[in-house]
Amino acid sequence: MTNKFSNSKEIKAIATRLGFMGCGISKAEFLEHEASRFEKWLNKNHHGTMSYMERNFDKRLDPRKLVPGAKSVISLLYNYFPSKRQKDNNAPKLAKYAYGKDYHKVIKDKMYEFTFEISKKIGEVNGRVFVDSAPILEKSWAAKSGLGWVGKNTNLIRKNSGSFFFISQLIIDLELDTDSPVTDHCGTCTACIDACPTNALHEHYKIDATKCISYLTIELKESIPSDFKGSLENWVFGCDICQDVCPWNRFSKPHNEEKFNPSSEIMGFSSTDWYEITHEVYKNLFKSSAIERAGYVGLKRNLEFLKNN
Repeated sequence: MTNKFSNSKEIKAIATRLGFMGCGISKAEFLEHEASRFEKWLNKNHHGTMSYMERNFDKRLDPRKLVPGAKSVISLLYNYFPSKRQKDNNAPKLAKYAYGKDYHKVIKDKMYEFTFEISKKIGEVNGRVFVDSAPILEKSWAAKSGLGWVGKNTNLIRKNSGSFFFISQLIIDLELDTDSPVTDHCGTCTACIDACPTNALHEHYKIDATKCISYLTIELKESIPSDFKGSLENWVFGCDICQDVCPWNRFSKPHNEEKFNPSSEIMGFSSTDWYEITHEVYKNLFKSSAIERAGYVGLKRNLEFLKNN
């Protein structure tokens, strides 16, 4: 048994023990296939005001420029599919990933523990942890390492698991056995494209982020364009439509992460509660939540847009 094989096996065992739902490994190299697609996407301005997407182009495509001496990219998945839903069906809606504590911190803590356990079992390794916070194409690396395929809704989809999970990476200077990509299982299905109310999924496997409800309610800091009047379908922070309609998400199972459990107060919020939310209530309810990304002003802007349109 080679060290590469035994180390890879040990790393995946550690990931499983720590509660990750998937772990895949790729060689740290230039993402040639993604390069032209990513460049075309940027040139079409489909990233909108997310100017950070334009920066560090080379680093996004080559992890060796991001982490000197990098040999392997370890991709991990962590389930966030909830067992609870908002009680008032007419109340403004939150994307499921924002129900509990901010995933950036929760997953990053788990990634540091993951790295520590690897060093304990295998020996000291040098690398860097990434949780949706640096120039790295998370979905591309996860797909390259066999954890699923990037579907027509541009989300990573995993057979028998769906797509309600967070993706994180550990790039290290250890050479490991690599995994192979899986085949695409979207077939002829166009449920996500048909269901998108803003036509953000204008082509198969492509998204115009400037039309995405998640972009409009979170990333966009200006006023929401009047073109989207009546199209947000009551989403106040993020959107799950293209995942909710995906047939593969019938296999999603509730997570076991306590920190992702929502408060009963948030789940019980009525339309009146939302529209009358004060800054004090906002601070208390959404402390250490991903919803802080929008800020109180941004959330009120979204609520006003929903109310008036």
